[in-house]
Amino acid sequence: MRSSCTLGSTSPCLPAPPGAQGLSFGSCRRRGPWHAHLLRCRPSPPRSASLARGDPLGPDRVADSGGMDVAPHPHTGLQTVSWLFSGEIEHRDSHGTHAFVRPGEINLMTGGHGISHTEVSTPAATVLHGVQLWVALPGEHRRAPREFQHHAPGPLRVDGAELRIFLGTLAGDTSPVRTFTPLLGAEVLIDAGATVTLGVDPGLEHGLLVDDGEVRLDGTPLRPAELGYAAPGRTTLTLTNDSGHPARTVLLGGPPFEEEIVMWWNFIGRSHQDIARAREEWERASDRFGTVDGYPGERLPAPALPNAVITPRKNPSRH
Repeated sequence: MRSSCTLGSTSPCLPAPPGAQGLSFGSCRRRGPWHAHLLRCRPSPPRSASLARGDPLGPDRVADSGGMDVAPHPHTGLQTVSWLFSGEIEHRDSHGTHAFVRPGEINLMTGGHGISHTEVSTPAATVLHGVQLWVALPGEHRRAPREFQHHAPGPLRVDGAELRIFLGTLAGDTSPVRTFTPLLGAEVLIDAGATVTLGVDPGLEHGLLVDDGEVRLDGTPLRPAELGYAAPGRTTLTLTNDSGHPARTVLLGGPPFEEEIVMWWNFIGRSHQDIARAREEWERASDRFGTVDGYPGERLPAPALPNAVITPRKNPSRH
């Protein structure tokens, strides 16, 4: 394990103390040919929870960067979760959806067998800031049909924190958003100097992503753009804000994901053949991914496949 590692860090980190652990994010890079500051990151070492990828977005000043303009592009084998702290993004997809991603509202898109979509920041967006997540679908649902869900959770006060639960159940509040495994997603705003203890499902792995503030997860210190990791078996998590101002965090959870997956470009599969087939069908504009109406531009072409067989990501040993 690694402790308290910053997004994009490649240097070794000190072992975490007993309790929660810091988890580094490696393989981070700016995403796509558009302008917004979106890092695409994979856990390093890879974890086995359903969360396949987390993309911290911004904060990005649209006047400086030009904002986000993502042409039609495909997905397979996943659900995408968009959660903004500020800004506004226009979403269109081949399911026929035309919607907006706004602060405090979750947009969840299912692209099991295949979907395509666009993301464009609107004139209302001055600063783009939030997170985007990829959730790997379990094998029995990896060809699920296209779907789009939207939900605006209300605030919930618990001790010294304000919660907005956008996936799963926390503090007695349950999101109506449907997923294929029991997941947890919540924005947690912790008052300055406050400590909050939350009851959690012991069957889930949990991660606390810090956006702003100096926070401890069960005693492990975390800084902005760091993720604290808690293994299954815990019934509570204690979050402490050591900052002199409110701290913004995102609490994530999911069951251990024992299946090996292959990730390449915008596709999740189980083999190199899955990826190659999806790429070929996207390139020839097959019905598998449909079409996105209303975007004034061309589709994104798929990059060339690597000159090697893409192999599954190995899950870490649990022993």
